[in-house]
Amino acid sequence: MRKSLRAAAIAASCAVAGAALYGAGAATAGQSTANSTHEPYNIGLLVKDIDTYYGTTLDSNGVYQASPASPYAKDLARIDADAKRYIDKAVHKAHHRGEKPAVVFDIDDTLLLSLDYEKRNNYTYNSATWAAYVNRADRPAVFGSPELVQYAEKKGVEVFYNSGLSEAQRSAAVENLKKVGADVNLDADHMFLKDKDHPPSYLSDCATPGTWNCTTVQYKSGTRKHIEDDLGYDIVANFGDQYSDLDGGYADRTYKLPNPTYFVS
Repeated sequence: MRKSLRAAAIAASCAVAGAALYGAGAATAGQSTANSTHEPYNIGLLVKDIDTYYGTTLDSNGVYQASPASPYAKDLARIDADAKRYIDKAVHKAHHRGEKPAVVFDIDDTLLLSLDYEKRNNYTYNSATWAAYVNRADRPAVFGSPELVQYAEKKGVEVFYNSGLSEAQRSAAVENLKKVGADVNLDADHMFLKDKDHPPSYLSDCATPGTWNCTTVQYKSGTRKHIEDDLGYDIVANFGDQYSDLDGGYADRTYKLPNPTYFVS
């Protein structure tokens, strides 16, 4: 479930420190949804700060885009550069140990940017408008992420996707990922989406057919556990824009991509 918790503390910390690596031996930006006894940050100023961070502009088609020269783009470039260096080392170690290395990517705002939806909906969420937006399959790429997918594949790393999108949105997700150049392992064996009607057996602790009680962390960490324990891979890196994409273990290293526009618990 996606929650519109647009707290100023969350957005401000992500905008300033969203590029920090989140994982073993890495700095991490604090992210809290606790109520404050102090006056919150002015929401009008916060929106301006978000626009400045993304370098938000309207393109010729009337779509809100992030600027490749923005602080957001620069933060992503630093993450990508570190991830590539790490993948090089991790692949060498994995092959030396006879392991099968893998990487896992979230999709929304990790590979496909949703800035236009957020701006047009005043940073709020509606399931119907969100579904219509996803099904258009025309979101732009998160800067550098499709190239990182391709880089991992060329290094001999198996690429998986672990997304909160629903099974009904699979075809749109595949189409959109192909458009932005993340055309790697887009089959059902590598792209894990929420199937609430027919949840997989490895999520039986929190989901049964027709009943879904999994939190985001349970769903995503349970899927990573399946990739490692059942499919036999070692997840060397896990990429996501939410802490709930990353918590729960089953990854050697995690990378938190910046996203000051919403929070998913």
